[in-house]
Amino acid sequence: MRYGMSLPLEGVSLAEQREWFAEMADLGYTDLWSSEANGTDAFVPLAVAAERAPTLQLGTAVVPAYTRGPGLIAMSAATMAEVAPGRFTLGIGSSSQVIVEQWNDIAFEDPYRKVRDMVRFLKLALAGEKVDAAFDTFTVRGFRLARPVENPPPILVGALRPGMLHLAAREADGAIINWLSADDVSRVVPEVGAGKEIVARIFVCPTEDTEYVRRVGRLLVNSYLNVPVYAAFHEWLGRGPLLEQMWEAWRNGDRKEAANAVPDEVVDALIVHGSPAQCRAHIRRYVDNGVTVPVIALLPFGIDLHQAFKDLSPASQ
Repeated sequence: MRYGMSLPLEGVSLAEQREWFAEMADLGYTDLWSSEANGTDAFVPLAVAAERAPTLQLGTAVVPAYTRGPGLIAMSAATMAEVAPGRFTLGIGSSSQVIVEQWNDIAFEDPYRKVRDMVRFLKLALAGEKVDAAFDTFTVRGFRLARPVENPPPILVGALRPGMLHLAAREADGAIINWLSADDVSRVVPEVGAGKEIVARIFVCPTEDTEYVRRVGRLLVNSYLNVPVYAAFHEWLGRGPLLEQMWEAWRNGDRKEAANAVPDEVVDALIVHGSPAQCRAHIRRYVDNGVTVPVIALLPFGIDLHQAFKDLSPASQ
């Protein structure tokens, strides 16, 4: 089984944790996946990891389709494929209204077609073709990579609801899923179908202080699931009745009440917590339900991060 870690870990500088990447490989981790929101970018941590852990698979989960131009995404992906030949996967997605519009001042318009067009462009560009085409959401004139990629990396689509999941199945090599329970995987994976990679970013906090996890977890759930794309996702999953009170308080501008309204069962479903053994067993449920690459996103809630990734590793089982 492939078994990944999300990087960089929160609360520790990238310079400090670079020495941990080789240790992760020794502990049985097979993958390192980066994310991109308002911390590090998606590519630099992977470049650091490529040098320190030359056996690990590397991937982005995800690069927003809006915040870089098509040519720049192609160049960044090609560079990573050159640094880590045969070990890099490009995950690309729409991201969210908050990241695209509020933080980068770019209109979050027509996300399905934007991601579709970017996947189509990248498949051409990374195959070494000259791209001179008008896509529905952007136009590229005469672009060709000056450093062709010998083995183009797989492309995965960050997906939540059926439209993007079907796009991942039809035009990409698989899907990256996020902010869902192990049981939700059984609803999501059939939308992609058989034979595709399914990477899941799973939030994990290995502590038995349940009340503490629920307290801080409510804040985290509140900050994410009020973002329109995630709210729509959980509505589709059937979690609407559990979250309606939170959504109503948020719409009324009462952020404190919105956080207080997050039910414990939602926190327990979306954040893996408990002893390391309990966490490993919970992560295994994601795999049993169809995830091919579970990626642990460690939450720095009162834990020793270095000890946590050791305790959760395949070597500890």
